Amino acid sequence: MRGAALYFATKIPSLKTYQGLITTDLMSLSDFKALAGRSCPPTLVYFHENQLTYPLAPGESMDFQFGFTDITTALVANRVLFNSQTHFDAFFTRLPEFLNMMPEYRPKWVINAIRKKAGVLYPGCYFPPESTALPRTQPEHDLPLLIIWNHRWEYDKNPKDFFNALDSVLEGGLDFRLALLGENFQMVPKEFIAARDRYGHRIVCYGHEESVERYFGWLDKGSIIVSTANQENFGMSVVEAIRCGCIPLLPDRLSYPEIIPKPFHADFLYKNHAELVEKLCFIIANYPQLQEKGQNLAKQMACFGWENLIGQYDGELEKLANLNKSSNFAPKF
Repeated sequence: MRGAALYFATKIPSLKTYQGLITTDLMSLSDFKALAGRSCPPTLVYFHENQLTYPLAPGESMDFQFGFTDITTALVANRVLFNSQTHFDAFFTRLPEFLNMMPEYRPKWVINAIRKKAGVLYPGCYFPPESTALPRTQPEHDLPLLIIWNHRWEYDKNPKDFFNALDSVLEGGLDFRLALLGENFQMVPKEFIAARDRYGHRIVCYGHEESVERYFGWLDKGSIIVSTANQENFGMSVVEAIRCGCIPLLPDRLSYPEIIPKPFHADFLYKNHAELVEKLCFIIANYPQLQEKGQNLAKQMACFGWENLIGQYDGELEKLANLNKSSNFAPKF
C-alpha cells in the first residue's frame, strides 16, 4: 500500500491512451493520481478488503495511516465498489468511528462523499463444466467423508478453531479424511505443522494445489467445507466448494449469511464453537439425509458464476469509459 503507486507510476508509459483506470484498495490511488497528473483517466476502485476493519494479527498494533489511505483512495476515485453488501456495511459502520479518533478537525464530510459513489459488485467465480451440482453418492469405497479446508493459511482464517473442532469430532468416535488446500504466503502456521502430525494418514492433500483442474478435482471429491474465519468479505473458496457439491458449515457472521440463502441458515451456519462441533458431528453421522439440501444449495451458487455477473461488470466499465468523454470527470465533494 505504501509503495504500489510509485511502482506503477514508472510501469505505465502514458495514460493518455486509456479510457479508465481500475485498481484495488491495496494501492494509494491519491498518490498515484498526484504522480500521474492530468493524464490520469477516470478511476474505479474495487475494495476486496479494507484496513479499517481488517483484524490485527496477534501482537500487532494498528497503523492508522493505512486506514487513511483507504479513505483518500475512495475520495479521489470516480467509482468505489465493494465485493459484498456485508463489506459495504462494515466499512461505512467503521468509518465514523475511525474519524472520531482524530483529536480535532474531524472530516465527517468524507462519509457521504464516498457513500454517494459506492456500490456492491460480487466477484465473478469460475466453475468448471464438471461442476454441474449432480447428486452425490456415498464416499468412494466406503471411505470416511472428506472435509475440505481451502482457505489461506493465515491467522484471519482462524485455523486453530478448525483443528480444535476436528479433535472434538475424533473424541466423539467419528472419523473423516482431510484435504488441507489453500495458499500460504509466508511461514507455515504452527497449527498446520501440528495438524500434519496429529491427523497423519487422514490427510490426503497438504498445501496449495497449483493445478486448477486438480484443485476442483479435490472439491468434487469433498463432502464438507468448513470455515472458522474471523475475516471474510465474500468467500470465493467457499462458493467454489459448495458449487462442487460440498455441504457447508460456516459461521453465522461475516459475509456468510449473505451468500447462503436464508432457508439454509439453520442447517449450515453455526453461532459458536460448541454449535460448530455439534453440527459437524451431525453432518458426518447423517450425511445422506443432508445431500439433497446440499445439492439444492449448490445449484443456487450458480448466481455467482461469471456468466451471470459479467453484464454488471460490463455496465460498470461502460460508465467508466463514458466518463472519459466528459470534459471534467474529477470527483466532486
